[in-house]
Amino acid sequence: MRPLVRVPLVNGAIAGALGAVLTIVLYYLSGHPFLIPVYLDFRILLFGFFIFFTLKEFRDLHQEGILYFWQGLIISFIFVNVFGAVAGGLLWIFGLIVPAFVSDYIRLQTEILSDLPHEIIDRIGKDVYDRNLELLPATNAFDLASLYFTQSLIIGFFISIILSVILRRQPKI
Repeated sequence: MRPLVRVPLVNGAIAGALGAVLTIVLYYLSGHPFLIPVYLDFRILLFGFFIFFTLKEFRDLHQEGILYFWQGLIISFIFVNVFGAVAGGLLWIFGLIVPAFVSDYIRLQTEILSDLPHEIIDRIGKDVYDRNLELLPATNAFDLASLYFTQSLIIGFFISIILSVILRRQPKI
């Protein structure tokens, strides 16, 4: 297997397992980790660390110090998708084994939505608010795993662009 694929596959799987473990630890330590705002999410630091070292490993050990922007994006894309699949899969299994993980999310999210001020409800729309409140009890472990995967893609996209620009090196002509 080519290093362009192998390096992010291995590092993405390791980081995905670590991400799932950290999410489970956060669940037991401080309420529900899915209710933490995305801009405070630990995945920002985790992605920054792992994508940096994944790109650096590929560049320095397999490319003789050369990394093109497109290579950085491909490697980061593979990494983030593997991370999301592994972590999401493990969290899905955890949600099936520990049903309180899902029920606590539903309960806490319902409380948060119920406490929203009328101004915010008017801003997002009463029909959207009511629909989200109605759909919330049907949430299952797969829905939470999908949410985790989607959020990982969004967070990873921005970090990938930044680190691909920072670590790129082209051959000197």
